[in-house]
Amino acid sequence: MTAHQKYRLIKKYEGFEAREYLPCIVADVMVESDRDSAGNIGFRPLVKFISESSISMTAPVIQEEAGEGKWRISFVMPAGAELSNLPVPIDSQVSLRELPAHTAAAMRFNGRTTESTVTTREKQLRELIELNNLRAEGTMRVARFDPPWKVPISRHNEIIIPIAN
Repeated sequence: MTAHQKYRLIKKYEGFEAREYLPCIVADVMVESDRDSAGNIGFRPLVKFISESSISMTAPVIQEEAGEGKWRISFVMPAGAELSNLPVPIDSQVSLRELPAHTAAAMRFNGRTTESTVTTREKQLRELIELNNLRAEGTMRVARFDPPWKVPISRHNEIIIPIAN
């Protein structure tokens, strides 16, 4: 079974969860593309990095906007990984960084992560955050937990938006 990014459930709300994500290391690739293509483009160099480095695959694959037409695609490194014990990526497209602990709202959904689906789900989550007197902070990210060859209706995805503590 693929290991997942670690978090602590803070509270279940109607339609989403508030979570405290634990600190972790991620491998990133920056991609200039449309949203729908960026995940596939960024996935390849990240898979090559973990394969060549004998690093176990984890979930989710994260995608977040990094400017107009720019996307950051990230793999979470296995729990316990530290910058000092990970190999330096050979491919200059791949970089490693530490993510601090943070609080976020997460909404699960099944299916494809098309631009229209992601836009709709983000709007729904932002409305739920506001409705529950929480405050969104930062960039929305899409988390994909399943491979692209899995039947779309069975794919587990999440929209994640950082919130104030």
